[in-house]
Amino acid sequence: MFLNRSYWPDAEATGQLLTELCEDLAGQFEVTVLVGQPNHNPKNEKFSQHTQECHNGVTIERVRHPQWGKRRLVGRAINLIGFLVAATVRAFRLPRADVVVVETDPFMLPLLGRWLKWWYRCRLIVYLQDLYPDVAVVLGKVREGWLTRFLRWRLTLAYRHADAIIVLSGDMKARLVEWGLDSSRIGCVENWVDTTSVFPVKEQNALRDREGLQDRFVVMHSGNMGLSQYLDNVLNAAALIHDRPEIEILLVGDGATRRDLETQAARLRLKNTRFLPYQPRDELAQSLSAADLHLISMHPQVHHCLMPSKLYGILASGTPVLAITAEDSELARLIREQEIGFAISPEDPPALAAKLRWCAEHRSELQAMGLRARSIAVAQYDRKHQTTRFAELLRGAGIDRHAVKPCEFRAAEPTTTAS
Repeated sequence: MFLNRSYWPDAEATGQLLTELCEDLAGQFEVTVLVGQPNHNPKNEKFSQHTQECHNGVTIERVRHPQWGKRRLVGRAINLIGFLVAATVRAFRLPRADVVVVETDPFMLPLLGRWLKWWYRCRLIVYLQDLYPDVAVVLGKVREGWLTRFLRWRLTLAYRHADAIIVLSGDMKARLVEWGLDSSRIGCVENWVDTTSVFPVKEQNALRDREGLQDRFVVMHSGNMGLSQYLDNVLNAAALIHDRPEIEILLVGDGATRRDLETQAARLRLKNTRFLPYQPRDELAQSLSAADLHLISMHPQVHHCLMPSKLYGILASGTPVLAITAEDSELARLIREQEIGFAISPEDPPALAAKLRWCAEHRSELQAMGLRARSIAVAQYDRKHQTTRFAELLRGAGIDRHAVKPCEFRAAEPTTTAS
């Protein structure tokens, strides 16, 4: 049984990834998900709001909860607390699960997971997509103090009762070790991309044709526009390359800071920047491939708390990456060592502007990086490969509580290029 607020038909990244994982596992396990209401349902797919249903082999137990606007912290808190309360009530009424896997939407779910382990006498896996309260402190949502220390202490206790802890990167693992957790019980399973549905479409690209971008050098940020993305400096850099009209900055998606970014772009009178909404999921190959260069922008201190899942789709589209992140982050190391793009400091718009100029003038080098990126996506981050690893972990956890050993996890080290 998986617990997470976001799931099909939600378009949010964590929900899409969990949907793919559970549907792949459904051929080997009896899978139930305890989930909430979707925030984004772009296709208006029909689903049951509060009763049990089966979708692609997965049993869905969906609960009702408040759905206030996400732009205000109070509204987000009410939504997540409401889901947690509703999920708690439903969870203790469901049939016993052999293995319970809790994610972090909301971040308090591991606390519920600890009680479910006791109630069901089952195995518990904590699957961390991000690390709270640290990510909230870094982004300035809360101040470090007695409340954050209390939450960190309570979460650490829950993690210690888990049979396994799964994170997305070595940086996240290092932060948990700083919390005092045993590194041998923490494994790294990176997120993934379905490389059969996301692939390079560099010729006759539908999005480029539709938006009139055929003769432009397209620099794209695709996905959430929130506090962790630090996109204001991207607009500051765009203002420094106004003399290069062939360079087009394309911000695709939505999020808590999009309105502010649009206001900033208007104030700077940016003619080289435009905003587009989220693109349909079945057109992801077209939309991601429309870029000549993809941006992954991160707050300079947030890399210890998360790993951007958008990376893998970008690689699958055969597009190089310009990561705006701390130079010592795992993301920066991976990009440099694999030679699939560049990494620069988040707080240096002139350096970003200079790098964009260079890239626009060296397109052949970028094309070679894109070919390497696609090869790495297929060899190491394909959906079937990663969900198979997760299935092996679950099988071990369900049979023998001592079967989840460090050797079953991929070492959280920089990846090497497949031959």
